[in-house]
Amino acid sequence: MESNPNIKTWTPATIVMVVLIILGGAVALYRMLFGLGAATNMNDGYPWGFWLGLDVLGGVAMAAGGFIIACAVYLFNWKKYRPIVRPAILTAFLGYLMAVAAIFLDIGHPFRLPHPMFMWQYHSVMWVVAMHVIFYTTTLALEFSPMLFERLGWEKARRAVGKVMVGAVIFGVMLSTLHQSSLGAVFLIAPSKMSPLWWDTKLPFHFLVSAVAMGLAMVSFETMLSAKFLHHKVDKEIFYGLARGVLIVLGFYLLLKLYQLFAVASPKLAFNGSVEGNMYLLEMLIGVILPIAILSVKKFRTNVNIIFSVNMLVITGVLLNRMNVCLFSMESYNTWRGAAYSPSWKEFLVSLGIISLGVFLYKMSAKHLPLFSH
Repeated sequence: MESNPNIKTWTPATIVMVVLIILGGAVALYRMLFGLGAATNMNDGYPWGFWLGLDVLGGVAMAAGGFIIACAVYLFNWKKYRPIVRPAILTAFLGYLMAVAAIFLDIGHPFRLPHPMFMWQYHSVMWVVAMHVIFYTTTLALEFSPMLFERLGWEKARRAVGKVMVGAVIFGVMLSTLHQSSLGAVFLIAPSKMSPLWWDTKLPFHFLVSAVAMGLAMVSFETMLSAKFLHHKVDKEIFYGLARGVLIVLGFYLLLKLYQLFAVASPKLAFNGSVEGNMYLLEMLIGVILPIAILSVKKFRTNVNIIFSVNMLVITGVLLNRMNVCLFSMESYNTWRGAAYSPSWKEFLVSLGIISLGVFLYKMSAKHLPLFSH
């Protein structure tokens, strides 16, 4: 199989990405040599900062589209979505690899990252999260492998993977469901620190449902971009179907958030002018209320340009949610204790480098692998 001649390797955007990757890599090396304190503004009050909120919690939620589309195609046999199953799996695979890279940089002793595989602490939610990441990243590698085998001409290997693909997808769906929710369960240990606008025993369900909404929006978003810039055609009905899915999931998510607001917290907390209240309102407006209002109108739900804008709203809203849970939900508690945090330029640069690396690898996969062969 030949590489895709319609995709140019070097474009101005690709050159910018490579520069960001190099700069981010240099800062990552600096962090490895001199420690977290030299490269970040994290402290005892904010031990989990920008990297965890954006690159890990946000990145894993972005990757949720992989298990959703794989489930739709391989388990429910929804043939309409077969053309996007490989891009969705690739996006998920790259998302998890980037999250692992962020975790490696974010923990105090990076080279202890493999320890959960050998030191089982099954009473720890963090151990559960770590094992889910390990197992699901491995499962995604298996789901991704047919593209590589086709490129190499290894037909026997491709057929062998095809025989176990349904089982792998079932395993991946179970892992993803558990993993997305267990990330929320990590924060259940901080009821006295977090604002009740976010903290609740149902926080794992909030994480799971919002990840499904973001996963659908992310698949739609990256498919639109790849269709435009990587020169392949996609049936518009796929985007319409994904938009309906986003609307349904966000409707359920809104009910969860309203229950949280009225039964656990209080509407006064959202409108008291505090940092937590303002960030909560911003998250709800961008990520829930506006997308639902727009997608509820059929002529908007069947307009690709409007769907693209809604996808950006949903992605931004869920990223805000993850940053709120990780950082802003504890603002009052940490301010009372005298702690403060704002990300350093090095933290931003590493995140830009990680994101650029993911986009660059996606483009190279589209050029050299049969990514759109379905």
